[in-house]
Amino acid sequence: MSIYSRCYIFFTVLIFSSCATSEEKKGVSDKVPSEIKEEFIQLTKEQFQNAQIEIGRIEQKNISGILKVNGKVDVPPQNMISISVPMSGYLKQTHLLPGTHIKKGEILAIIEDQQYLELQQNFLMAKNKLVLLEKEFERQKKLQETKANSDKIFELAQNDFLNQVIVTKALAEKLKMIFIEPDSFDIKKIASTIHIPSPIKGFVSKVNMNIGKYVSPTDVLFELVNPDDIHVNLKVLEKDVAYLYKDQSLFAYSNTEPTKKYLCHIILLNKNVNEDGTIEVHCHIENHTNHFMPGMFINADIVLKNRVVTVLPEEAIVHFENKNYVFIAHENYHFQMKEIEIGSTQNGFTEIITPLSESNRIVKKGAYTLLMKAKNKVE
Repeated sequence: MSIYSRCYIFFTVLIFSSCATSEEKKGVSDKVPSEIKEEFIQLTKEQFQNAQIEIGRIEQKNISGILKVNGKVDVPPQNMISISVPMSGYLKQTHLLPGTHIKKGEILAIIEDQQYLELQQNFLMAKNKLVLLEKEFERQKKLQETKANSDKIFELAQNDFLNQVIVTKALAEKLKMIFIEPDSFDIKKIASTIHIPSPIKGFVSKVNMNIGKYVSPTDVLFELVNPDDIHVNLKVLEKDVAYLYKDQSLFAYSNTEPTKKYLCHIILLNKNVNEDGTIEVHCHIENHTNHFMPGMFINADIVLKNRVVTVLPEEAIVHFENKNYVFIAHENYHFQMKEIEIGSTQNGFTEIITPLSESNRIVKKGAYTLLMKAKNKVE
């Protein structure tokens, strides 16, 4: 039988302070339920005295508290950009490395392929043909006004002109996709290469291609990050989310420089609970400069509002196998072990989330002695 099935767990903070000697005269006052008497840890009078166990009741305290959590530096989707090419080609030139700082409009890479020549050729030919068809359309229009030609001839000229407008416009949009401005493009600028500019100011986070490699529209050449709006993505236990709210203040800091704390504000609390029982909380960083980088592990202290909570002294709580326990005192030096959930700690007192009765007498000093007794009993 495990320690959990043989022992019940209970944990509270004492509202009235009572010393071990006064409880000892009563043999520790609460009666032991006869049906579970064998589940209790029992001490002799001498063991009780030697352990210097003190017993009291739960307390209600007004605390503000700091909730310590951790997470990672994150970047919103609009500040992360994947660079690819709309038309396939060979990567001819690039100077980028991960971490390279870039300016908006700076050339990231040069791509080469013969299809770029064909597109430019088709555009210029379509543009020239459009000029010719427009003149023919205007000529037929004037003749139509004087009834010097048939309606059919005029309509054919009009149709040819409008169709050529569509073709030319479509080719112009294709040129824009490969970063060629059609309005200023002429025969002198025909080239087999295209230049890919940076759409943002920031830095390169990933380089996925090397010179000479053939790239297709589905390939991501580079990943860029604009660090102006990075934020902290914290993981908060589900039980602690009730204490959080939008615009709440917190201070973020890294493991390498824990004394440098940066003010943040909560901007969003996720509504989904992760498999590990945490909820993601997104926070905006104020005046972070370049101290934080995307993906960096981060710590945070969240400032909680003042609230009245049930508390116990820190030493009343024992920790065993990643769980928290307290001991409830009963008659004849019997002690019942109870598992509890705890919250924040302030000024030597820990918040108790598990509901406890004010009538319970809790071991507030010497709890670890009872834990050792319980472990020996199981073994």
